[in-house]
Amino acid sequence: MCGHCCSAPLLDQVPVSLIPCLDSKVTMEAGGLPLELWRMILAYLHLPDLGRCSLVCRAWYELILSLDSTRWRQLCLECTECRHPNWPNQPDVEPESWREAFKQHYLASKTWTKNALDLESSVCFSLFRRRRERRTLSVGPGHEFDSLGSALAMASLYDRIELFPGVYEEQGEIILKVPVEIVGHGKLGEVALLASIDQHCSTTRLCNLVFMPAWFSPFMFKTTSGHIQFDNCNFENGHIQVHGPGTCQVKFCTFKNTHVFLHNVPLCVLENCEFVGSENNSVTVEGHPSADKNWAYKYLLGLIKSSPSMLPTEDSDSLMSLDLESRDQAWSPRTCDIVIEGSQSPTSPAATSPKPGSKAGSQEAEVGSDGERVAQTPDSSDGGLSPSGEDEDEDQLTYRLSYQVQGPRPVLGGSFLGPPLPGASIQLPSCLVLNSLQQELQKDKEAMGLASSVQGCLIRKCLFRDGKGGVFVCSYGRAKMEGNIFRNLTYAVRCIHNSKIVMLRNDIHRCRASGIFLRLEGGGLIAGNNIYHNAEAGIDIRKKSNPLILCNQIHHGLRSGIVVLGNGKGIIRNNQIFSNKEAGIYILYHGNPVVSGNHIFKGRAAGIAVNENGKGLITENVIRENQWGGVDIRRGGVPVLRSNLICFGYSDGVVVGDEGKGLIEGNTIYANKGCGVWMMSSSLPHVTSNHVSYNGLYGVAVFSQKDGSGEFPGGHGAQENFSEDGDAILWEPELEKDDDPLRRPVTIALVESNSINHNGASGLYVQSSEALHVVTNVIHANGDRGITVAQSGQLTRVTNNSISCNRQSGVKVEAQCKVELRGNGIYDNRGHGIITKGDSTVVIENDIIGNRGSGLQLLPRSDTKVIKNRIHSFRAYGIAVRGRAKALVQENIIFQGKTSKTIFQQISNNRECILQNNKFLVFKKKSDTWRLVNPPARPHLESSIRGPSAAHSGQKVTAMATRITARVEGGYHSNRSVFCTIL
Repeated sequence: MCGHCCSAPLLDQVPVSLIPCLDSKVTMEAGGLPLELWRMILAYLHLPDLGRCSLVCRAWYELILSLDSTRWRQLCLECTECRHPNWPNQPDVEPESWREAFKQHYLASKTWTKNALDLESSVCFSLFRRRRERRTLSVGPGHEFDSLGSALAMASLYDRIELFPGVYEEQGEIILKVPVEIVGHGKLGEVALLASIDQHCSTTRLCNLVFMPAWFSPFMFKTTSGHIQFDNCNFENGHIQVHGPGTCQVKFCTFKNTHVFLHNVPLCVLENCEFVGSENNSVTVEGHPSADKNWAYKYLLGLIKSSPSMLPTEDSDSLMSLDLESRDQAWSPRTCDIVIEGSQSPTSPAATSPKPGSKAGSQEAEVGSDGERVAQTPDSSDGGLSPSGEDEDEDQLTYRLSYQVQGPRPVLGGSFLGPPLPGASIQLPSCLVLNSLQQELQKDKEAMGLASSVQGCLIRKCLFRDGKGGVFVCSYGRAKMEGNIFRNLTYAVRCIHNSKIVMLRNDIHRCRASGIFLRLEGGGLIAGNNIYHNAEAGIDIRKKSNPLILCNQIHHGLRSGIVVLGNGKGIIRNNQIFSNKEAGIYILYHGNPVVSGNHIFKGRAAGIAVNENGKGLITENVIRENQWGGVDIRRGGVPVLRSNLICFGYSDGVVVGDEGKGLIEGNTIYANKGCGVWMMSSSLPHVTSNHVSYNGLYGVAVFSQKDGSGEFPGGHGAQENFSEDGDAILWEPELEKDDDPLRRPVTIALVESNSINHNGASGLYVQSSEALHVVTNVIHANGDRGITVAQSGQLTRVTNNSISCNRQSGVKVEAQCKVELRGNGIYDNRGHGIITKGDSTVVIENDIIGNRGSGLQLLPRSDTKVIKNRIHSFRAYGIAVRGRAKALVQENIIFQGKTSKTIFQQISNNRECILQNNKFLVFKKKSDTWRLVNPPARPHLESSIRGPSAAHSGQKVTAMATRITARVEGGYHSNRSVFCTIL
């Protein structure tokens, strides 16, 4: 091969005295020539001579290797049978070793002759063979033959046919009956062949030719059983067809509007090729790989295994390069924390409350229309609420009261999240840190097996551009794609009808539809790819397809990052999905993927949207900085949302809209500008064991009214056309039985075992006409009330919750609401413990202690039953009845406050207020200490929490011996979701 590749002087032109004999033991002595001079001399040698010199001794071997950037580079670039090793994707990037690149091409170019050795080693040939040199037959004007056909008629086994510059048009189909090598002489493009070739022999090699179809057939080449090798050829406006057990090896070729059809091939290698301007698919892989393999299969497999691997290593596993627009937004897979950017959060202390001792704490009292009072002086008419109680000296207090306050629960692997401050960072636990592709493959043996497998068609380092389709795999086909670039196509890859693909480290961008499309039970491994700027979804999964999508970057799409619909499945793990125009992951029409360990951020819509009866198990993802809800569930969506970090969103953390359902469990919902969770009670969501903190509005907001028209920005509400062929979407016949064991039936909207703290407005806001259960939550230190029930057409049960240290009242019940409060601990709130206007409020067996306003305030026209509670207010009244309130106050224990006047207050003689069997406790001496025993301080969460998240979510219980003071501050917050305000 290389005798034709270089025009350097022959070996005998170098002085003989400078060239050692092969069998001599020459070494580089100190008195010999300098190494630089040796390199200059050796730069004139041909490939065979370089090989002989490298066998002299170790020093000469190393000297030959040192010629990598000079002689080896020259040999590689001057060879007419190959191109730059990184062509066509990175022609400006030099390989790691020119010698190794040249070696790989040299070995590959000899594959087609391997069966000649098998023939020569057979018994029959070893007895009777007569060794014959290969002939070279010349074709062209003035040469031995005028046409290719006439040369083939005279060719013998493994002869070389050289076509000299010109255009050769064959008028009939050419049948290759003996193995031959057909090579164009001169530069690529000087020899054009218009022919239709049908290979009937065991092997053939075609090199340095321009192929065009003959006038009578679109097929330029086809074979059914033999091996065909193309090197450095151009194909224009035709078809190439290979049927199994035939094999093919294609390298450094350009296909212009040419279709390569591979049917049942056991193995085919397309490497360093360019596919341009296809009117259909560039490559079609159809049918399961044939079990019947020809002679070349084992040699191709050996060649693939000996070539440099595309599988990642710890040293090489880094992000693929992005374009300038996206490079500054890339998130390293080794990132272990989240840096908080931008201005100070509205929920941070500087933005939400004045500091103790500020001027805001010394102004006159303000009374709101609902009876809540912001009292600023000890002589205030409602009982002398003081804003400065925490500054009083200890000796001014008359007693102590011992009780318990349930504080925020630890999250993120046992840590606590503080207020979001600019420049701060959140340290992620190991379960939320992105792994490298190598780490993922090492812990997932099935994925490693897929990544290492080679079956069917191998396409690597190729460029597909400016056409309709890239690779189409169908009917149980198998294809592996490594290190390719797909750009400016209608789609990059389609996988349908039980086919399997393996895609590693490809670059897919600017497709006019989806980048990768799987349907009809397609599957495989899609790992380490860079998928961006596509007009539709980066990856589209439907109709029972079930791929493993691992460690990809999917970003800057004009629609969603990944779409799963029509009973599509899949495992979507450890990907970076960011800056897409619609949802990062969109699940609908009974799509049911497993979504875990992904980082989904900076999207212009929701992070994850589950719509139109979509399902899915969504666990341990980081969903941050999205324009809409971190997770948006609507129209029959019923996912399991578990153990995710949903933070820094520009709207709500989780939105459960009209007809949305699902289990929302064990998530950390942090520092979103809207609500932590915004949901509709009619959808019957189950919200349990979440940590909801530092969100700008409500921690959890429950509504029942419709949240706007059926139109939603970004297509989430509109009926999108997800039908590939434009037909109506009729998924119902394909529905699978819903027997998911992760979901237990819920008949009433349930907010259970959550830690809701430090949110900008109320911890829980209810404006609903449906029933609601609020059970075993910790509602702590929110910027407004702990719980606000603004509307409750059916019964809202608030049971076994800890409601403490909120900026206003612990619980407020508006008029015409039906609420039952049972077994709660309501402590240390800066307003009243409970304030109610409700016409059917039941307050039973609660501990209402240490609040700065009244323990319980009953406003005019309210109807309340107060039974078996323990109530105390240090400065205000234990129970205050205002106006014509209707009440039954029975069997309560009411502790004395600072004075004997702080036990019970009734503004007027109200016969509708009935007091029965209450116990009033008064201090006898200063050293008295009361304790809440028999039963101990409520709530009793240890016996109430249930579910899988309770064990690991934990709770922080702080025993306190505290002073009892109170301050109430007013505030107003919109009662609508930020998402709905946009609508």
